[in-house]
Amino acid sequence: MGGNQKKSTNVVWHHATITRDHRHQINGHKSAVLWFTGLSGSGKSTLAHAVEERLYNMKCRTFVLDGDNVRHGLCSDLGFSAQDRTENIRRIGEVAKLLTEAGIIVETAFISPFKADRNVVRNLLPHGDFLEILCDCPLDVCEERDVKGLYKKARAGDIPEFTGISSPYEAPDNPELTVNTATQTLEECTSAVIELLKTRGIIQ
Repeated sequence: MGGNQKKSTNVVWHHATITRDHRHQINGHKSAVLWFTGLSGSGKSTLAHAVEERLYNMKCRTFVLDGDNVRHGLCSDLGFSAQDRTENIRRIGEVAKLLTEAGIIVETAFISPFKADRNVVRNLLPHGDFLEILCDCPLDVCEERDVKGLYKKARAGDIPEFTGISSPYEAPDNPELTVNTATQTLEECTSAVIELLKTRGIIQ
């Protein structure tokens, strides 16, 4: 992971002449990070993409950072140890921050099981830009869905450090929004996220 490499002392942050506010003006909306968190199978990716589709139809500029997709490229060198999970989330946070500077509404769909890691990303961003959305779904429901067959493998001991089985999930204490993906429909959850964005003045 390059942890032993020294940071360059010859790097200077370049301030652009076109600012985030300029991009907000041309887009007709503000940028923010919608951070969907929850157990595997809780519906994070499904909800993130449903929200993106709704925002796209409203002519908003969006991008979804999905856990599996990111691990194919940006984080392909990382495993699932606590240390690697922390680094995974740190990288996502930095990418999400850059995308907000580009004026984009970013949606991230990661288990991101540790409060401390999510708070690192929250603190990376200006106040109000990080909207933590808990996809609240009981473990037994997630396990019953088992869309990818991961819980079955985890129960068999084939996947070590699997969140909810052999590794903890730390739910947020005060998320900006909680949706119950076991009892609410996808449409209801999507509408709740859109309403949050309107309330926060991110979209009209």
